[in-house]
Amino acid sequence: MDIVMAASECAPIAKVGGLADVVHGLSGELMAQDHRVEIILPKYDCMHYDRIDDLSTEMEDLWVPWCDGAVHCSVMAGRVDGRRCLFLDSHSDDAYFNRGGFYGYRDEPYRWAFFCKAVLQYLLDSGRRPDVLHAHDWQCALLPVLLYEIYAGAGLKDLRVCLTVHNFMHQGSADGEILRATGLHRPDHFYDQERMGDQMNRSWLNFLKGGIVYSNFTVTVSPRHAWEVRHTDQGFGLGHLLHIHQGRFGGILNGIEYDAWNPATDPHLAANYDRDSLDGKYANKAALRERFLLRDGFKPIIAYVGRLDSQKGIHLIRHALAHGLAHGAQFVLLGSSPDPDINARFWDLKRQVNDNEDCHLELTFDEPLARLIYAGADMIVVPSVFEPCGLTQMIALRYGTAPVVRSVGGLADTVVDWDYSDRPQEERNGFVFHSSDTQGLESALNRAIGLWNHFPKGFRWMIENGMARDLSWRQPARHYADIYDYIRVKSPPDGGTAP
Repeated sequence: MDIVMAASECAPIAKVGGLADVVHGLSGELMAQDHRVEIILPKYDCMHYDRIDDLSTEMEDLWVPWCDGAVHCSVMAGRVDGRRCLFLDSHSDDAYFNRGGFYGYRDEPYRWAFFCKAVLQYLLDSGRRPDVLHAHDWQCALLPVLLYEIYAGAGLKDLRVCLTVHNFMHQGSADGEILRATGLHRPDHFYDQERMGDQMNRSWLNFLKGGIVYSNFTVTVSPRHAWEVRHTDQGFGLGHLLHIHQGRFGGILNGIEYDAWNPATDPHLAANYDRDSLDGKYANKAALRERFLLRDGFKPIIAYVGRLDSQKGIHLIRHALAHGLAHGAQFVLLGSSPDPDINARFWDLKRQVNDNEDCHLELTFDEPLARLIYAGADMIVVPSVFEPCGLTQMIALRYGTAPVVRSVGGLADTVVDWDYSDRPQEERNGFVFHSSDTQGLESALNRAIGLWNHFPKGFRWMIENGMARDLSWRQPARHYADIYDYIRVKSPPDGGTAP
């Protein structure tokens, strides 16, 4: 199949979060399974151009209809880790993608509406006719709207769209002026609650809502999260819409790139190891203690690695630290927060534990150090309030570190409780708790520390189970290919043909 992916990020050249890793990992696996894949991104001025090979001009003159005129653009092409990438460059005075950063600007909806329009104009003018256009998150959610309302009639009628929603909390919205800018016009049509009318604020249009209504299939990033967004508040107001369109909505668990995350070859580790040579893991534990000046002794190390924000369960992270130290464990944390208040609280906590030889907080992000923590820790806590998929627990399993997780989203789909699951013992790989209070976390941590202390052979068996599970992109890519096949023979969704 011929697939074009449109996204705002792709590792390693333009990365803010997990979206970049997904675009990179999924595209690579689809190529490995003999599909043709191109990735279309904005040409940011802040990309890592040193990671792009053979950058050259693909199209010098692309005129994108916008407002009451047209914006001159050009398209560059290059290769990123073997993936063919196209970069849309706007030459307008608005400098939509030449601002020194990826996100966070007041005209954010207009930046991404323009990008969506430019993607489709490029496909139309270049003669590229892929089978499927795969759009990612709200930034690209206007693609199916623009396709079926404008570009299908202009020559792209056979193109089908798969939309992946990585986080329903971020939906994108704008007032009716966006309709004039994009050429959609007809406010009565688009403000309809069955199309793009925002349920929470009737004066706004909701990009993500439009994407769900108009796309041929919408995917979120784990089966459990697909249930949660329809039946709990994790849909952030879109649950009813997803229920209406549930016949073309589902969840596919993300994967991780096994070549990139491999303790047997990872150059950042003190010693390499695999499931059959686990003793190498303990050399990394010693190296981690030396790096953070932790005391040596017969104690498990509990870790937290990741962003520090309210989604991640800040109160439970802090409680895990206190409870672990009170129950004979050591605790290390690597992470930072974009929220000044959260950041200040963790700096205060760091000062409080500064002289504790069983604890260290590193309030930054450093990927080589993260890898050493994954390899050197015995357990990792992921107590998220919500977690559409989560990569932390997958990497921890790959590195033989037992996850202690709250049963939400992709955490519930990947971690099988050692004590209470009804799954076979050889599939159990961590510890799970359900409520977001401290009692549930304490129970799971107590069971993890107890197993480590009193049944080390069982603990080793458990982490071997985790290392044996296939959480690569191989199976998810096959599921996506099945969806692509499915939508190729389906007619446009109701939203695209409504009068």
